Amino acid sequence: MLERWTRLLEQHICATCEQMTREPAGRLTHPYTVPSSPDSPYYSDALWDWDSWASSIAFGQVEIETDRLGRFAAYEQGSILNFLDHTDEDGVMPIQLTPATGITHGDPTRAGGFAENMHKPVLAQHAALLAQRQGSAEWLRPHMATIGRFVDRYLESHVHTETGLAYWQTDFAVGVDNDPSIFYRPGRSTASVFLNSLLYRELLGNGDLLERLGDPGSANRRRGQAQDLADAMHAYLWDERDGTFYSADLALRPIDPADWLHRGAPRRWSSLLLRIDSWSSFLPMWAGLASHDQAERMLDRFRDTRTFQAAYGVRSLSRLEKMYDLRASNNPSNWLGPVWGITNYLVFRGLVRYGFDDDARELAEKTVRLFGRDLETSGALHEFYHPDTGEPIMTRGFQNWNFLVLNMIAWLQGRVVVTEF
Repeated sequence: MLERWTRLLEQHICATCEQMTREPAGRLTHPYTVPSSPDSPYYSDALWDWDSWASSIAFGQVEIETDRLGRFAAYEQGSILNFLDHTDEDGVMPIQLTPATGITHGDPTRAGGFAENMHKPVLAQHAALLAQRQGSAEWLRPHMATIGRFVDRYLESHVHTETGLAYWQTDFAVGVDNDPSIFYRPGRSTASVFLNSLLYRELLGNGDLLERLGDPGSANRRRGQAQDLADAMHAYLWDERDGTFYSADLALRPIDPADWLHRGAPRRWSSLLLRIDSWSSFLPMWAGLASHDQAERMLDRFRDTRTFQAAYGVRSLSRLEKMYDLRASNNPSNWLGPVWGITNYLVFRGLVRYGFDDDARELAEKTVRLFGRDLETSGALHEFYHPDTGEPIMTRGFQNWNFLVLNMIAWLQGRVVVTEF
């Protein structure tokens, strides 16, 4: 069965991946990529931030499998260029774009106090991924100042002074929509392990681009900022008691020396751990900032069938959390337990990075079973799935990061694997 599903997925992905490409239209003046086939009801015309990054990883694998190197370069580069075209002078970059408009909730610009979320910190690492594959970053040279402003906007307007950790401005469009460590919480109150892991790699990706374009001084400055962020994550997000990384609560009252009630014993802590078991706690392994000892402790949690380990991959939220819920939902999409292609893939990459090959192999094979079974039964893939039965929950025709199973198959078979920066 596994061999049959492997062949089925390889054929399907290589044959249909072009359904995620779009030609210039409206205010999107460059070719670009979308998460779904044209007949999908939700994602058929929109350029999304971390979706386009994830799709590029899969496109690279398709190019190798089909011996068509560079086939998708214009669409991948165009996705980045479209976002850069719509980035303002302060570095505020949109989360999503369509030919006619974009998705907004509040004002993310200076006029609004930078009080809304912007493009997740994956733009520079997306560009670095393409530069690695192409052997050159020259096409980005005219845009490096804009990329720098974007990264600086995170560091200047999205970082908590006391801890040095990045926070979400609101719970709008955070990627992991209803993660309870973010969803329905006050603005600027969550230093998300998900966000900080992405930002760590973003700083390194920006450094890589600068190095390639002959600016080693600025490259080392970005790498130093990445190390500062990693140090902050170790200091404030690692829980030695539980042996995992958690997001942190930043919503503490400021210290007021004039307040007689508290001045006798003012707080000496800058945040509180949000001990909510989410799949994103494993992202420091993907990012490569966890120590090996930390990764080994996290591996025990990963293997626990009471929490994350499921028949078809990694639960997006531990089954022991009271918020665990597998119902269908869109806007927000459901990250309260269902298995997603991206959760399986990024956890898989973390396992590979730290040498846990047996666990990585088991997770990759579960992912092949999940998608192979769905494709064979329904003729398409879906957005997220029941972790125990593998039944699709919603959004037929979703492609995007589901196609990263192709990269996992290549690893299983010992072939060349395209990976993210």
